[in-house]
Amino acid sequence: MTATAKRIVFVVFPDFQILDLTGPHEVFAQARRHTADQSGYTIETVAGRTAPVRSTGGLAITPTGAAGELRGPVDTLIAVGGPGVQRACEDPWLVGWFARTSRRARRTASVCSGAYLLASAGLLDGRRAVTHWGRCADLAARYPEVTVDPDPIFVRDGSIWTSAGVTAGLDMALAMVEEDHGAEVSRTIARQLVMFVQRPGGQTQFSAQLAAQLPSRTPLREVQGWIADHLADDLAVTVLAARARMSERNFTRVFRAETGRTPAAYVESARVEAARRLLETTDTTLQSVARACGFGTPETMHRTFRRTVRVTPGEYRRRFSAHSAL
Repeated sequence: MTATAKRIVFVVFPDFQILDLTGPHEVFAQARRHTADQSGYTIETVAGRTAPVRSTGGLAITPTGAAGELRGPVDTLIAVGGPGVQRACEDPWLVGWFARTSRRARRTASVCSGAYLLASAGLLDGRRAVTHWGRCADLAARYPEVTVDPDPIFVRDGSIWTSAGVTAGLDMALAMVEEDHGAEVSRTIARQLVMFVQRPGGQTQFSAQLAAQLPSRTPLREVQGWIADHLADDLAVTVLAARARMSERNFTRVFRAETGRTPAAYVESARVEAARRLLETTDTTLQSVARACGFGTPETMHRTFRRTVRVTPGEYRRRFSAHSAL
């Protein structure tokens, strides 16, 4: 390995997610094979100590070394994620070490919930960041000085990179390879690993849209149930308020206070979620799906999907439908 190789250091902890490590690791390993002089990267894995570290799935890896023994320059420092990240964030030595090591690295990154370690080290203060869609709200609540954007596959803010859930770490690593070695090398790796050079859409396409809180008031819960059974009907606020036996103004205020979203936003989310299920599980035409879910026309459904899911209904079906795999 020549002096031009860039040193990649992954940080793991007990109960880490194995794919958060092995996915990006393989991208960088592929880059090492496909750069002209095969000197793209050296890759190391460190932990609190050198003993094997067990992942949440049961597989264990033996780190290259202990974090405290890491010496010399670091090009890219990457924190993996997993259920154990919260305990890792409670280790003041590890958090402090990560913050200090980041200062001597050219760039610092996280995969999935590894963003919590960056946030604990103060590296995300005043920056945009992303994590797994299911953890975005919690990350934002725990670290209000971080601007959490729930949709991107990965976010680069200066020298700090964060990626969304699990496989998004591959997308981020591929983008780093492109930055370091050019588009042709990244395209070659993408073909080899059978992945997108740039994945279409954001991570919203993988999340459940109906993350609203469950209302405590019985009339509101009944309205939610009625919405689910009448998506093709007129679901204007006037109609919903009448069913809840409330004034429109009071219904809108109470609904938003108890669910975290407006009635219109909730109805749109319910329609999108129903359409997603039909696109995944049936071969019904787009026109029929649009009509059944209350969009009226395929064009309206198309615009709504592009705005909320970030892919078209047709693209969503091709990606997630069981029928498309047959």
